This record gives sequence, C-alpha cells and structure tokens, in this order.
Amino acid sequence: MPQYKKSHIYRAVEFAPIWVVLAIGRILPFWLRGKMFGLLGKLIVMYLPKARKRVHRGLITVFPGLSKKEINSITKKVGCNTALTLSELLMNDDYKKRKKLISADGEGFETLKEAKSNGQGAIIVSAHFGQWEAIRHHLAENNMETGAVYRKNNNPFYERLFLKSIKYGGLPIIARGGKGNISMIRHLKKGGFFALLVDQDSHSGKPIKFLGQEARTTTAPAEMALRYDLPLVPVFAVRQENGQNIKLEYEEAIIHTDAITMTNEINDRISARIQKNPDQWYWLHNRWNKK
Repeated sequence: MPQYKKSHIYRAVEFAPIWVVLAIGRILPFWLRGKMFGLLGKLIVMYLPKARKRVHRGLITVFPGLSKKEINSITKKVGCNTALTLSELLMNDDYKKRKKLISADGEGFETLKEAKSNGQGAIIVSAHFGQWEAIRHHLAENNMETGAVYRKNNNPFYERLFLKSIKYGGLPIIARGGKGNISMIRHLKKGGFFALLVDQDSHSGKPIKFLGQEARTTTAPAEMALRYDLPLVPVFAVRQENGQNIKLEYEEAIIHTDAITMTNEINDRISARIQKNPDQWYWLHNRWNKK
C-alpha cells in the first residue's frame, strides 16, 4: 500500500474519536454536553502520562509551594476547562448562539469602540486562557468583527473541522507564516481588528519573563502596534464557577513605548491572570522550551 494511503488512513483513524465525541455532544443539551466534556478532560489529563507530567512540571515551576493534593486539584480543573473550551470551539456554530452567557467590562472595550468609529485598526492580545474564543464572538456582536491567526494542523480531517469552526467567530482567518502575516498587516491597515494569542513558545522570540521564568516571546504585536499606530488591548475571558458563563475583561491598552517594554507588559498582564486563576490556563503548552 502506498505510503500516502497509509498516512491518510492513519489520520482518519486518529480523528475518529474526536468525531465521535463531537457527534454525541451535538445531540446533548448544552449543560450536559459541558459535563461530558469536562469529565473527559479530567480523565485525559490525569491518566495520560505525558499530559499530566507537563501540567505538573509547569505548576511546580511557577508555584513551588503547592502540595501534591493542590497540584492534582488544579490539574483536573485544567483538563476540564481545556476540554470545555475546545468542544465549544469545535462546535462554534452552536456556541455563537450562546451570546447571553457572555458579559463584559473594562476600559479597553471603549478604546476598541473608538478605534472602530475612527476607521482605525486594532490588535487584541490574549492567551489560551478561559474561553478565549468568546472574545471574538463578543466583538462581532458589537460590530467589531475580529480576525484570528491559527496554526495549521497535520491531520487534514481535524484541519478542515477546525478551520470551518473558527470562521464562525469572525473573519479573516489566516494561517501563521509569511503570507499570512502580510494579509494580517493589510487588514489592520484598512481598519480591521485581529486577535492574537501570544502565550506560546516562539522560536524567533525574545527572552522575556513569563510567570517569573524567561520564555521566548513574540514581539510582533507590539512592533505592529508601534509601526502602524494601533491600539494594543489585552482581553481575558474568565470562565465562571458554573462552567458556562464567561466574563470578558477588557484591560487598559498597552502604552506605546518600545517593543520589548510593551511585550514585557503583555506578559505581566497574562501572568497576573494565570496567577489568579491557574486552572484556566492551558498548561499543556511547552511554554519554557529550552531547545
């Protein structure tokens, strides 16, 4: 059998469990769907050694005083929130209808409204924290449609589903990379908005403190904000105790100084959110990659 066909079959088998749980999720009431995915997330992160070790390693690095019981408790909540968010994201057509679950506050929202009324573009920065996709839904609901950047997936079946899903949150959607960056800049210069999740390891990034540890961090959002005179607004989507309601907090825009200082401020804002709600951050990223 040709290697391509082997690979294609392997990818189909790899994607099948995701398709099955999403199909089941779609026929369940929203609250019960959340319970199911929350439980699945807890089981995966606690019983998949690689996932459990990565979360534990990150928690021990950032919070060395935590007991084993506290680490396990946070790890379960991380699994629950991650599964909830990913399920909502992969069923974004349905989540788009849940506008009543989202509330918002903060002066950054007024900054963005002013930019929109002036025909000025804007950059929203956030992290894989809480229900990050709720940010774009809320902005779209308020006539501020916001694009996003995503990383292509190796599995063609997952790639098609993911790309189709995130388009429900707003357009344009561009793939990370050279041509994508050019498209994003053009959109911003025309007065468009883009939301960027900036908490992942960046091979070309600068060593900047993140949760007290040096981490390779992209300075691109700050550089674009400076070059094109755009507001740079941190926004965080905090999942509430009931697991369904989301509180968006639009923070004060980052003051324009220089790219390193501004990126330090972004990392400090993200770090403060994670320290307050460590269970809502995606600890499965290899954030402090030393390679």
